[in-house]
Amino acid sequence: MPLHRHSGVLLHPTSLPGPMGIGDLGQCARQFVDFLAQSGQTLWQILPLGPTGEALGNSPYMCFSACAGNPLLISLETLVEEQLLKTTDLDFGSASGPVDFTWVTHHKWPLLRRSFHNFLARPELQQAFTDFCHAQAPWLRDYALFMALRQHYQEASWCTWPLPLIRRDPEALAHVEVLLQNEVLFQKYVQYQFDRQWLALRAYCHQHKVQILGDIPIYVAYDSADVWANQ
Repeated sequence: MPLHRHSGVLLHPTSLPGPMGIGDLGQCARQFVDFLAQSGQTLWQILPLGPTGEALGNSPYMCFSACAGNPLLISLETLVEEQLLKTTDLDFGSASGPVDFTWVTHHKWPLLRRSFHNFLARPELQQAFTDFCHAQAPWLRDYALFMALRQHYQEASWCTWPLPLIRRDPEALAHVEVLLQNEVLFQKYVQYQFDRQWLALRAYCHQHKVQILGDIPIYVAYDSADVWANQ
């Protein structure tokens, strides 16, 4: 059998020329796939896509979860197309050059929350979301609660939370799940949107005969849902 040689490009999606100061999973990613296909390239190697934060140096190799996706990679333009945001919502300027994660976070998270409130007003969209939450429950429940607690405790590491939460006392967890239920649901929604956009991008790559080579960290981060949930 003849051997087939392949070539491609290593590029993390955050480095794409996105319109919101960061690359995303929307049109800019599809344009990059078009470029690869037109150039005769068949491989796109990416870095880990997990959620990062300032506490982790915004490194894709230090993520809050090994299973979750980075909300900053969600395409707001796609949410506009799905009528979860308005075009005018995106009129806040942009940023050029290297990604300024502080700037992007400041502008993008409020719009993700706005899309969430609009999503809740669309009952015809709820079943697919419910099915996603059920299918991903083994990791999604702990992750969503972990991120809600981080937000509640001003981004403090889980090892500084009250002892019952550090030790994952069932009664304490049940209490905060009720207390923070809206934030927990929002975190699940963000992962739902990431998953939908990522699967759509993967399908686009396959249509253009571009294979994705993934990547994962050697170790999970200490300040992560993985370690907190599996001590």
